[in-house]
Amino acid sequence: MDTSEQHKIYEKARKRVKQKKRLYFHFVLFLIGSVFFIALNIFFNVGEQYGEWFKYAIALWFFILVLHFVNVFITNKFFGKDWERIETEKLMDKYEMKVEKLEADLIKKGVITPKDKLSNSQKKT
Repeated sequence: MDTSEQHKIYEKARKRVKQKKRLYFHFVLFLIGSVFFIALNIFFNVGEQYGEWFKYAIALWFFILVLHFVNVFITNKFFGKDWERIETEKLMDKYEMKVEKLEADLIKKGVITPKDKLSNSQKKT
């Protein structure tokens, strides 16, 4: 394994650790914030005209936390940078095949000659 490959693996692992760290921080912040909302409602009667508003605020925050969890442990795992790279390569291959087919059809119809055909090195990306 060469140095650049080791560096890529290290960077990928480091980014993953940062994602998890942010999620754990978000969870701790959620717990502290929930206790704070409950304390505001019970001890200081903040927003008492809205009833038990803190339950809705905590539920909304919990939903956002669940989305964050899904992003870190589910979607990012399956739809991360590797997935993006693979899908991009698939689409580029598909596009190149369409261009080659179109060029072959144009040559067959006599619209262009084989020497007019773009070679792979001449194609614009």
